[in-house]
Amino acid sequence: MTKPPAHPRIVFMGSPEFSVPSLQALFAHYNIAGVVTQPDRPAGRGQTLTPPPVKVLAQQLGLPIIQPPKLRLPEAMQQLGDWKPDLIVVTAFGQILRQEVLDLPAFGCVNVHASLLPRWRGAAPINAAILHGDQQTGVTIMRMDAGVDTGPLINQRPTAIEPGETALSLSGRLAALGADLLVESLAGYLSGELSPQAQDESLATYASMLKKEDGELDFRLSAVELERKVRAFQPWPGTYTHWQGATLKVQQARCIFDPAKEARLSPGERTIYQGLPAICTAQGLLVLDELQPAGKKPLAGKIFLQGARNWL
Repeated sequence: MTKPPAHPRIVFMGSPEFSVPSLQALFAHYNIAGVVTQPDRPAGRGQTLTPPPVKVLAQQLGLPIIQPPKLRLPEAMQQLGDWKPDLIVVTAFGQILRQEVLDLPAFGCVNVHASLLPRWRGAAPINAAILHGDQQTGVTIMRMDAGVDTGPLINQRPTAIEPGETALSLSGRLAALGADLLVESLAGYLSGELSPQAQDESLATYASMLKKEDGELDFRLSAVELERKVRAFQPWPGTYTHWQGATLKVQQARCIFDPAKEARLSPGERTIYQGLPAICTAQGLLVLDELQPAGKKPLAGKIFLQGARNWL
Protein backbone atom coordinates (compact mmCIF):
# COMPACT_ATOMS: atom_id res chain seq x y z
CA MET A 1 0.00 0.00 0.00
CA THR A 2 1.09 3.58 -0.60
CA LYS A 3 3.07 5.05 2.30
CA PRO A 4 0.87 7.53 4.16
CA PRO A 5 1.99 11.17 4.07
CA ALA A 6 2.90 12.76 7.40
CA HIS A 7 0.06 15.28 6.99
CA PRO A 8 -2.52 13.78 4.60
CA ARG A 9 -4.67 16.20 2.62
CA ILE A 10 -8.34 15.32 2.98
CA VAL A 11 -11.30 16.54 0.96
CA PHE A 12 -14.61 16.20 2.82
CA MET A 13 -17.93 15.62 1.03
CA GLY A 14 -21.15 15.92 3.03
CA SER A 15 -24.34 17.95 3.25
CA PRO A 16 -26.95 17.41 6.01
CA GLU A 17 -26.80 17.68 9.78
CA PHE A 18 -25.65 14.05 9.97
CA SER A 19 -22.38 15.04 8.25
CA VAL A 20 -21.47 17.86 10.63
CA PRO A 21 -19.86 15.83 13.46
CA SER A 22 -17.63 14.01 10.95
CA LEU A 23 -16.31 17.29 9.54
CA GLN A 24 -15.79 18.69 13.05
CA ALA A 25 -13.86 15.58 14.10
CA LEU A 26 -11.71 15.55 10.95
CA PHE A 27 -10.88 19.25 11.27
CA ALA A 28 -9.59 18.64 14.80
CA HIS A 29 -7.12 15.97 13.64
CA TYR A 30 -6.34 16.43 9.93
CA ASN A 31 -5.59 18.93 7.19
CA ILE A 32 -8.85 19.61 5.32
CA ALA A 33 -7.96 20.80 1.82
CA GLY A 34 -11.54 21.56 0.84
CA VAL A 35 -15.23 20.78 1.33
CA VAL A 36 -17.76 19.69 -1.30
CA THR A 37 -21.43 20.07 -0.41
CA GLN A 38 -24.81 20.40 -2.08
CA PRO A 39 -26.04 23.76 -3.44
CA ASP A 40 -28.13 26.07 -1.25
CA ARG A 41 -31.81 25.16 -1.61
CA PRO A 42 -35.19 26.75 -0.74
CA ALA A 43 -36.48 25.62 2.66
CA GLY A 44 -39.31 26.35 5.07
CA ARG A 45 -42.64 28.04 4.46
CA GLY A 46 -41.00 31.09 2.95
CA GLN A 47 -38.82 28.91 0.70
CA THR A 48 -35.78 30.91 1.78
CA LEU A 49 -32.54 29.90 0.08
CA THR A 50 -30.78 27.91 2.81
CA PRO A 51 -27.20 26.54 2.90
CA PRO A 52 -26.65 22.89 3.88
CA PRO A 53 -25.42 22.49 7.49
CA VAL A 54 -21.97 21.35 6.29
CA LYS A 55 -21.49 24.62 4.41
CA VAL A 56 -22.34 26.61 7.53
CA LEU A 57 -19.72 24.74 9.55
CA ALA A 58 -17.11 24.90 6.77
CA GLN A 59 -17.53 28.67 6.59
CA GLN A 60 -17.08 28.94 10.37
CA LEU A 61 -13.89 26.89 10.09
CA GLY A 62 -12.60 28.99 7.19
CA LEU A 63 -12.42 26.05 4.78
CA PRO A 64 -12.60 26.30 0.96
CA ILE A 65 -16.04 25.19 -0.30
CA ILE A 66 -17.55 24.22 -3.65
CA GLN A 67 -21.23 23.42 -4.23
CA PRO A 68 -21.53 21.81 -7.65
CA PRO A 69 -25.04 20.74 -8.74
CA LYS A 70 -23.26 17.75 -10.31
CA LEU A 71 -19.82 16.56 -9.28
CA ARG A 72 -19.02 15.58 -12.86
CA LEU A 73 -19.00 19.21 -14.02
CA PRO A 74 -15.54 20.13 -15.40
CA GLU A 75 -15.05 23.00 -12.97
CA ALA A 76 -15.83 20.72 -10.00
CA MET A 77 -13.41 18.06 -11.22
CA GLN A 78 -10.78 20.75 -11.83
CA GLN A 79 -11.10 22.01 -8.25
CA LEU A 80 -10.91 18.47 -6.84
CA GLY A 81 -7.69 17.93 -8.79
CA ASP A 82 -6.26 21.25 -7.63
CA TRP A 83 -6.85 20.30 -3.98
CA LYS A 84 -4.63 17.20 -4.52
CA PRO A 85 -6.37 15.02 -1.91
CA ASP A 86 -4.63 11.98 -0.46
CA LEU A 87 -8.06 10.83 0.74
CA ILE A 88 -11.70 11.83 0.21
CA VAL A 89 -14.09 11.31 3.15
CA VAL A 90 -17.81 11.11 2.33
CA THR A 91 -20.62 11.38 4.88
CA ALA A 92 -24.17 11.67 3.49
CA PHE A 93 -23.06 13.81 0.56
CA GLY A 94 -26.12 13.16 -1.61
CA GLN A 95 -24.46 12.54 -5.00
CA ILE A 96 -23.05 9.40 -6.62
CA LEU A 97 -19.27 9.45 -7.03
CA ARG A 98 -18.02 8.42 -10.46
CA GLN A 99 -15.00 6.20 -10.94
CA GLU A 100 -12.73 9.13 -11.82
CA VAL A 101 -13.46 10.63 -8.38
CA LEU A 102 -13.00 7.29 -6.60
CA ASP A 103 -9.62 6.90 -8.31
CA LEU A 104 -8.39 10.46 -7.68
CA PRO A 105 -6.86 10.13 -4.18
CA ALA A 106 -4.06 7.64 -3.50
CA PHE A 107 -6.03 6.24 -0.55
CA GLY A 108 -9.39 6.28 -2.32
CA CYS A 109 -12.69 7.47 -0.89
CA VAL A 110 -13.88 6.47 2.58
CA ASN A 111 -17.56 6.61 3.57
CA VAL A 112 -19.31 6.91 6.94
CA HIS A 113 -22.53 4.88 6.60
CA ALA A 114 -25.35 4.77 9.18
CA SER A 115 -25.86 1.00 9.38
CA LEU A 116 -23.97 -2.22 9.97
CA LEU A 117 -23.28 -3.05 6.35
CA PRO A 118 -24.19 -5.09 4.40
CA ARG A 119 -27.53 -4.59 6.19
CA TRP A 120 -29.37 -1.52 4.93
CA ARG A 121 -27.35 -0.29 2.02
CA GLY A 122 -28.92 2.71 0.31
CA ALA A 123 -30.39 6.10 1.05
CA ALA A 124 -32.46 5.56 4.22
CA PRO A 125 -30.70 3.07 6.52
CA ILE A 126 -31.73 4.71 9.81
CA ASN A 127 -35.41 4.73 8.88
CA ALA A 128 -35.24 1.14 7.63
CA ALA A 129 -33.68 -0.18 10.84
CA ILE A 130 -36.49 1.26 13.00
CA LEU A 131 -39.23 0.40 10.51
CA HIS A 132 -38.24 -3.27 10.41
CA GLY A 133 -37.92 -3.61 14.16
CA ASP A 134 -34.15 -4.14 14.28
CA GLN A 135 -32.83 -4.45 17.84
CA GLN A 136 -29.51 -2.87 16.91
CA THR A 137 -27.87 -0.82 14.21
CA GLY A 138 -24.56 1.03 14.07
CA VAL A 139 -22.07 2.79 11.83
CA THR A 140 -19.69 1.49 9.19
CA ILE A 141 -16.50 3.00 7.83
CA MET A 142 -15.92 1.58 4.35
CA ARG A 143 -13.78 2.16 1.29
CA MET A 144 -16.09 3.15 -1.55
CA ASP A 145 -16.36 1.39 -4.88
CA ALA A 146 -18.62 1.96 -7.88
CA GLY A 147 -21.61 0.16 -6.26
CA VAL A 148 -24.13 1.54 -3.76
CA ASP A 149 -22.56 0.89 -0.33
CA THR A 150 -20.92 -2.30 -1.62
CA GLY A 151 -17.28 -1.42 -0.87
CA PRO A 152 -15.02 -3.29 1.57
CA LEU A 153 -15.43 -2.64 5.30
CA ILE A 154 -12.75 -0.84 7.30
CA ASN A 155 -14.43 -0.71 10.73
CA GLN A 156 -17.86 -0.98 12.38
CA ARG A 157 -19.45 -0.10 15.71
CA PRO A 158 -22.88 -1.36 16.83
CA THR A 159 -25.42 0.36 19.08
CA ALA A 160 -28.79 -0.75 20.43
CA ILE A 161 -31.95 0.91 19.12
CA GLU A 162 -33.68 2.24 22.23
CA PRO A 163 -37.43 1.70 22.84
CA GLY A 164 -39.39 4.65 21.49
CA GLU A 165 -36.40 6.00 19.55
CA THR A 166 -37.20 8.05 16.43
CA ALA A 167 -35.16 8.40 13.26
CA LEU A 168 -34.27 11.93 14.42
CA SER A 169 -32.83 10.87 17.77
CA LEU A 170 -31.10 7.80 16.34
CA SER A 171 -29.57 9.88 13.54
CA GLY A 172 -28.01 12.22 16.09
CA ARG A 173 -26.48 9.33 18.02
CA LEU A 174 -25.16 7.62 14.89
CA ALA A 175 -23.69 10.87 13.55
CA ALA A 176 -21.62 11.26 16.73
CA LEU A 177 -20.70 7.56 16.78
CA GLY A 178 -19.66 7.70 13.12
CA ALA A 179 -17.47 10.76 13.65
CA ASP A 180 -15.66 9.09 16.55
CA LEU A 181 -15.16 5.83 14.63
CA LEU A 182 -13.95 7.72 11.55
CA VAL A 183 -11.13 9.46 13.38
CA GLU A 184 -10.33 6.30 15.34
CA SER A 185 -10.09 4.26 12.11
CA LEU A 186 -8.27 6.60 9.72
CA ALA A 187 -4.79 6.27 11.21
CA GLY A 188 -4.94 2.49 10.97
CA TYR A 189 -6.41 2.63 7.48
CA LEU A 190 -3.81 5.06 6.16
CA SER A 191 -0.94 3.05 7.70
CA GLY A 192 -2.26 -0.24 6.36
CA GLU A 193 -2.90 -1.72 9.81
CA LEU A 194 -6.65 -1.75 9.12
CA SER A 195 -7.21 -3.71 5.92
CA PRO A 196 -10.66 -3.36 4.24
CA GLN A 197 -12.62 -6.62 4.19
CA ALA A 198 -15.18 -7.62 1.53
CA GLN A 199 -18.86 -7.56 2.49
CA ASP A 200 -20.91 -10.77 2.73
CA GLU A 201 -23.29 -10.34 -0.21
CA SER A 202 -25.64 -13.02 1.13
CA LEU A 203 -26.54 -10.71 4.04
CA ALA A 204 -27.21 -7.58 1.96
CA THR A 205 -30.47 -5.65 2.32
CA TYR A 206 -31.42 -2.35 0.69
CA ALA A 207 -33.09 0.77 2.14
CA SER A 208 -34.57 2.74 -0.74
CA MET A 209 -35.09 6.50 -0.72
CA LEU A 210 -38.28 7.61 1.03
CA LYS A 211 -41.07 9.59 -0.63
CA LYS A 212 -43.74 11.78 0.98
CA GLU A 213 -46.51 9.35 0.03
CA ASP A 214 -44.72 6.53 1.89
CA GLY A 215 -45.92 8.16 5.11
CA GLU A 216 -49.59 7.19 4.74
CA LEU A 217 -50.68 4.80 7.51
CA ASP A 218 -52.33 1.56 6.35
CA PHE A 219 -54.49 0.21 9.17
CA ARG A 220 -54.58 -3.24 7.61
CA LEU A 221 -51.13 -3.56 9.21
CA SER A 222 -50.64 -4.20 12.92
CA ALA A 223 -50.35 -1.46 15.53
CA VAL A 224 -46.79 -2.64 16.25
CA GLU A 225 -45.79 -2.07 12.61
CA LEU A 226 -47.54 1.31 12.45
CA GLU A 227 -45.99 2.53 15.71
CA ARG A 228 -42.56 1.69 14.28
CA LYS A 229 -43.43 3.56 11.10
CA VAL A 230 -44.38 6.70 13.03
CA ARG A 231 -40.98 6.63 14.77
CA ALA A 232 -39.05 5.67 11.64
CA PHE A 233 -40.53 8.52 9.59
CA GLN A 234 -40.00 11.25 12.19
CA PRO A 235 -39.28 13.98 11.20
CA TRP A 236 -39.35 13.13 7.46
CA PRO A 237 -41.37 12.17 5.51
CA GLY A 238 -43.72 12.03 8.50
CA THR A 239 -46.80 9.83 8.85
CA TYR A 240 -50.41 10.71 8.25
CA THR A 241 -53.97 9.51 7.83
CA HIS A 242 -57.12 11.26 6.58
CA TRP A 243 -59.91 12.82 8.61
CA GLN A 244 -62.79 15.05 7.50
CA GLY A 245 -61.40 15.20 3.97
CA ALA A 246 -58.01 16.53 5.04
CA THR A 247 -54.59 15.19 5.99
CA LEU A 248 -54.08 14.47 9.68
CA LYS A 249 -50.40 14.12 10.57
CA VAL A 250 -49.46 11.65 13.30
CA GLN A 251 -46.46 12.92 15.26
CA GLN A 252 -46.41 10.43 18.14
CA ALA A 253 -48.25 7.16 18.61
CA ARG A 254 -48.08 3.91 20.55
CA CYS A 255 -49.43 0.41 20.33
CA ILE A 256 -52.06 -0.83 22.81
CA PHE A 257 -53.78 -4.22 22.94
CA ASP A 258 -57.38 -4.21 24.15
CA PRO A 259 -59.02 -7.40 22.82
CA ALA A 260 -62.51 -6.48 24.08
CA LYS A 261 -62.48 -3.09 22.35
CA GLU A 262 -60.81 -4.45 19.21
CA ALA A 263 -63.53 -7.11 18.86
CA ARG A 264 -66.11 -4.37 18.29
CA LEU A 265 -64.03 -2.50 15.70
CA SER A 266 -62.71 -2.97 12.16
CA PRO A 267 -59.24 -1.93 10.93
CA GLY A 268 -59.27 1.82 10.26
CA GLU A 269 -62.21 2.50 12.59
CA ARG A 270 -61.71 5.38 15.01
CA THR A 271 -62.21 5.07 18.76
CA ILE A 272 -61.16 6.67 22.06
CA TYR A 273 -58.78 4.95 24.45
CA GLN A 274 -58.37 6.41 27.96
CA GLY A 275 -59.25 9.88 26.73
CA LEU A 276 -57.00 9.73 23.65
CA PRO A 277 -57.83 9.33 19.96
CA ALA A 278 -57.08 5.85 18.67
CA ILE A 279 -57.56 3.82 15.50
CA CYS A 280 -58.10 0.09 15.26
CA THR A 281 -55.56 -1.86 13.20
CA ALA A 282 -55.28 -5.46 12.00
CA GLN A 283 -53.95 -6.25 15.46
CA GLY A 284 -54.04 -3.77 18.32
CA LEU A 285 -55.00 -0.12 18.68
CA LEU A 286 -52.80 2.73 17.51
CA VAL A 287 -53.18 5.42 20.20
CA LEU A 288 -52.42 8.88 18.85
CA ASP A 289 -50.51 10.86 21.47
CA GLU A 290 -49.75 13.87 19.25
CA LEU A 291 -51.39 14.95 16.00
CA GLN A 292 -51.29 17.88 13.61
CA PRO A 293 -54.49 18.76 11.76
CA ALA A 294 -54.09 20.41 8.35
CA GLY A 295 -52.97 24.04 8.69
CA LYS A 296 -52.57 23.87 12.47
CA LYS A 297 -49.82 23.34 15.02
CA PRO A 298 -49.21 19.91 16.61
CA LEU A 299 -51.62 19.09 19.42
CA ALA A 300 -51.59 16.58 22.27
CA GLY A 301 -54.15 13.85 21.65
CA LYS A 302 -56.42 14.95 24.53
CA ILE A 303 -56.42 18.57 23.34
CA PHE A 304 -57.17 17.44 19.79
CA LEU A 305 -60.24 15.50 20.98
CA GLN A 306 -61.69 18.57 22.68
CA GLY A 307 -62.18 20.18 19.26
CA ALA A 308 -62.77 17.00 17.24
CA ARG A 309 -66.48 16.55 17.71
CA ASN A 310 -66.83 14.08 14.87
CA TRP A 311 -63.89 11.83 15.79
CA LEU A 312 -66.25 8.91 16.33
